[in-house]
Amino acid sequence: MNPLAAQPQQTPPTLRTRGGAPAVLTARAEPILWLTGAALTACLAMIGLLLGLIAWNGWITFWPRPVMRVQTPDGARMGEVTRQERYRPVTEAETVTNRLVRRRLLRTGNYELSGTHFHWISDEEIVPDSETHPEWAIVVERLAWGRFYGTPTEFRVENRPVAAEPAAVWNAFERYHSEVRARWRARRALEKDDIGHVNAALERERLRLREIELRAGPQSAPYREAAAHYAEIEQNLQKEFQRIRAEIESLDRENARFTIVLTTAEGRAQTLPLADIVRAYPANRLSFRDRVRIYLARWVEFLTDEPREANSEGGVWPAIFGTVVMTLLMALVVAPFGVLAALYLREYARAGPMVSAVRIAINNLAGVPSIVFGVFGLGFFSYTVGARIDQLFYAAKLPNPTFGTGGVLWASMTLALLTLPVVIVATEEALAAVPSSMREGSYACGASKWQTIRRIVLPRAMPGVMTGMILAMARGAGEVAPLMLVGAVKLAPELPVDKSFPFIHLERSFMHLGFHIYDLGFQSQNSEASKPMVFTTTLLLIAIILLLNLAGVRIRQRLRQKFVGSVF
Repeated sequence: MNPLAAQPQQTPPTLRTRGGAPAVLTARAEPILWLTGAALTACLAMIGLLLGLIAWNGWITFWPRPVMRVQTPDGARMGEVTRQERYRPVTEAETVTNRLVRRRLLRTGNYELSGTHFHWISDEEIVPDSETHPEWAIVVERLAWGRFYGTPTEFRVENRPVAAEPAAVWNAFERYHSEVRARWRARRALEKDDIGHVNAALERERLRLREIELRAGPQSAPYREAAAHYAEIEQNLQKEFQRIRAEIESLDRENARFTIVLTTAEGRAQTLPLADIVRAYPANRLSFRDRVRIYLARWVEFLTDEPREANSEGGVWPAIFGTVVMTLLMALVVAPFGVLAALYLREYARAGPMVSAVRIAINNLAGVPSIVFGVFGLGFFSYTVGARIDQLFYAAKLPNPTFGTGGVLWASMTLALLTLPVVIVATEEALAAVPSSMREGSYACGASKWQTIRRIVLPRAMPGVMTGMILAMARGAGEVAPLMLVGAVKLAPELPVDKSFPFIHLERSFMHLGFHIYDLGFQSQNSEASKPMVFTTTLLLIAIILLLNLAGVRIRQRLRQKFVGSVF
C-alpha cells in the first residue's frame, strides 16, 4: 500500500464573508493593464498626429503651386491657391442656406498695388468659364513687398525694350538675372563686411580716445597726442569708406540697367528691377524636375539665408545659429553647477532640516513659471552684473550699455538657472544608483573620499548625468518667455561670432527659433503668408532639438558601455 495515498489531500482554505458565505475575488490586473495601455496609446497617437501635422505642413510649404486666374464682379484676380474650405452662404433675408459653397484663399501678392496679399474667392463670385491657368503667369519672389504675380510683357536694358513677347522676355530674364544677383551679393558683402570692418575700426579708435580722456582729462598731453592720432586714422578710414561706397554705387548703376515689366491680372503694368528679384518662375510651365529644383532651392535659402519681408520670407540662419549657440552655452554653464550641487547634497551634506529645505527648494524651482526666471535674469544679470561689468571694463561706451542689456550670455545663464533643478535631481539619482559596495571597496584600498568620487562614483554616474543634460537641453532649447526679456529679438542679422576682434561677442542680442515662431504667428503683418513658415520653423526647431538629444544619447551610451559594463 502506498503511504502517500493514505494521507488526506489538503485543500486550499476558502475565504468567507462575515455571514459565512464564500467570498468572490473580483480583483484582477487586466482592467488596469488595459486602461494604462490605452492611455499610453492615446498619448502616443496624439503626439504622432501633432508631429505628423507639423511635418506635413512644413514639408509642403516650399512646393511651388500652379497660378490661377479668375474673373469676379470686383475685377480679375491671379495667384496661388493656398487653402480652401466650404461654408453655408447667407441669403438676403439673413437666413443660412443648407447648401455648401466652396471658397479658396488666393495669394494674389502685388501688395504695393492692391494693399493686401490674399483674397477669398467664392465659387459663386467667379464669372462662368473665367477660371484659367495662364501659360506665362510668373511668380516673382522679391526682397521687399512680398510676391508679385503677372505676365511678362517687356524686358528693358538701360530703359530700352529688348524683348516684348513672353517667351523672349523670359529668355532675357534667365540670361541676365544670375549675373545681376551675383553683383547684388558682391554689393551686399561690401556693405556688410567691408563697411562693417571700417566702422568697427573707427569705433575702436574712438573708444581708445575716450578712455584716455576719462583717465587723463581732455587737456592733458596724452589726450592731445591720441586725438591727433585718431584724426589721422579717421581720415584714412574715411578714404577707405569712400572707396567702398564708390564700388557699391558702381554695382548699383550696373544693376539698374536691367528691368522687367509685368502686367497684372487687372491689366496694370509694373516695372521691377532685376536686382530686387530673388527668384522668379513660370508656375504653369514647370515640369516635375523644375518644381523639385525650386523646392530644394527654397530649402537651401531657408537654412542659409537671412530673413526678409518682416521675417515671413527668406531664411532663418541667424535664428538657427543663435538657438544652437545659446543651448550649448547653457549646457556648459548648467553642467558643472548642477553636478557639484548634487555631489554635495548626496556625498557630503548630512541629513537634516537644512538639506531637506534645500531639496524642497530645488523641487519647487522646477515648477516656477519660466517668465519669472526671465524677470530675474533681466534684473540680476543684465541690470546688476552687466551694469557693473560696463562700469569696470566698458566705461568709454557708457551710457550705451555693452553687457548691461540682453545678450546671448545672459540668456544662457538665465536658462541655466531654469534647467538647474533638472540636472541636480537627475545627477542625485545617478549617484544614488552607484552601489555602496563600490565605495566601501575603494575606501578599503586606501582611497580618500574625493578619490573615490572622482574615480569610482562619478564615472559610473555619468550616464545618469547625461540623462539630466539631455532633459535640460530639450527644455532650454524650446523656451521662449525668458528670452523675450534677456536677449532674443525679432531681427539680428549680426551673429555672436564674426571676423571682428574679439571674434566672439556674447553681449550681442540674437535670434531664436522659438521666438521666431512666436513673431511669425502673432506679430507678423502678413499672418496668412507667415502661417506656412510657422510650421516649417517649428519642424526645424524640433529637428535641432532631436539632433542635440541624439548627440547626448550617443555620448550616454558610450559612457554606459565604458563604465557600467566594466563592473561585470
